[in-house]
Amino acid sequence: MISHQPTSRLLLTLVLSFGSAHLAAQATENPIVSPAAGAKFAPIPNAPECFTIAVEKGDPTKGPSVILARFARHCVAPYHWHTPSETAMVASGTLETQMKGDKAIVARSGDFVYLPSHHVHRATCTGTSPCLVFLSSNAAFDIHWVDAAGKEIPFEQAVKPTKATAKPTK
Repeated sequence: MISHQPTSRLLLTLVLSFGSAHLAAQATENPIVSPAAGAKFAPIPNAPECFTIAVEKGDPTKGPSVILARFARHCVAPYHWHTPSETAMVASGTLETQMKGDKAIVARSGDFVYLPSHHVHRATCTGTSPCLVFLSSNAAFDIHWVDAAGKEIPFEQAVKPTKATAKPTK
């Protein structure tokens, strides 16, 4: 008969060690309450002007963070990807998201969207009001714009009107 007691003790020790480390980490953090009405939105480099953010937690240039993003009505973030995984929770408005090669989906207030690292996608604020979206990332936040073939391109080229999106001249 084989005794599982040493294995059980080891497992219990590991669980208690990790559990107490997790509790210690939680004890050093302070709660955050940040009313949306007081958010200080600012544009970010390498992104459309119609997209602004307010940092809620962390520093998106250095590591994991939570930001409140505001998309103006009809604001389009063309196809792009991020190095970190991105989680989006729509607070208000209607945000159409499309993963490259898939049909567009419409996310409304309370809806959740998860985008794995390097996953090519686009977003458009549709409807009659701006979109407020909480975005969290698990590492420093970046944006890599891509063309229709998925090749990385400069931001200016990504937002340049194409024949399909250009307005006709009179």
